[in-house]
Amino acid sequence: MPKESRIPRRPAGNGASPGEGWDSPDKQQVRLNAILTSLQQSGSVSVEGLSKELDVSLVTIRRDLDALENQGLLRRTHGGAVSIEPFFYEPFRNDRSFQAQVERFADEKRRIGRAAAALIKAGEIIALTPGTTTTEVIRGLPLNHHITVVTSTVNVAMELSKRKDLDIFVTGGHLRGEWFSLLGPTAAQSLSHLLISTLFVGADGIDAKHGASCFSPDEAQLNSTMVKHAQRKIAVVDHSKFGVVAGWRICPTSDLDILITDSGATDEMVEPFEKAQVQVMRV
Repeated sequence: MPKESRIPRRPAGNGASPGEGWDSPDKQQVRLNAILTSLQQSGSVSVEGLSKELDVSLVTIRRDLDALENQGLLRRTHGGAVSIEPFFYEPFRNDRSFQAQVERFADEKRRIGRAAAALIKAGEIIALTPGTTTTEVIRGLPLNHHITVVTSTVNVAMELSKRKDLDIFVTGGHLRGEWFSLLGPTAAQSLSHLLISTLFVGADGIDAKHGASCFSPDEAQLNSTMVKHAQRKIAVVDHSKFGVVAGWRICPTSDLDILITDSGATDEMVEPFEKAQVQVMRV
C-alpha cells in the first residue's frame, strides 16, 4: 500500500510525532503558501484552525508560523497570527484625517481589493494608483505568480519589500507626504518604457459622464500617464465615490475595462457604466 501523502496527524497538545521528522521543504512551502493565502483573506489565523485545515499537527503549524514571522510576513499572537501592520504608517497612527480615510468603508475596500487581486495572472506587470483601496489590492496579491508591481507610492513599496516572489518597480519624483505618493515629471518619465498589463485605478470620484477623477492635479496627471501605458484598466472604488466629480480627471469612462465596487452600489449607480460597456463587479 502506498504511503499516505500527507504529513501524519497527531493529537492536539502533544509533542511532534516521529513522522514529522521527514517533513520536506517542498511540503512546508505548500503549507506556508496556504497559511499566507488564508491570512490575506481573513487578516488572522489560528493554530488550531490551520491544523485542521492542513491536516498536520499543532507543533508543525507553530513551527510554520514562527518561520513566517522570522521572514517578516506575519505577526505571531497567542494561538495564531495576524497580518503585519505596515510600520511605515506608525507616525500617522494619531493623525485623525489619515486614520479616517483608512477606516472609512474598510470592510468594503478589503473585499474590493481581494476581488481585484484575484484577476491578476501569473507573470503580469501590474500598476496601482495611490489610495486606500488600491493598497488593499496589493495586500491580496497571489503568491508565487512572479508579478512585477509598478507603484508611485512609497508605503506600497515598503509593504511589499518582504515579498521575495515580487519584483517591485518604484517611480521617481518628489514625495507628497500625506499619502506617500511620488509625483512630478520624473515619475511620469520613468513610465515611458513600461508596458503595464493591468492598472488598478483608485479615485476620489467616479461618474459615468466624467470618468474617474481625483482632487490633486499632480496625481491626476501621473495616474493618467499610467492609464496610457496600461492594456487593461480596472477601477476599484467603494460605493461612496459614485456620482462624485473631483477637480481633475484621471481617465474617461471609455478607458475603463472593469469596475469593481461593493454591494452598497445600487443598480441605478452601476447601470450607466454597464451601458458604456464597462464590466461591473459588486462584491
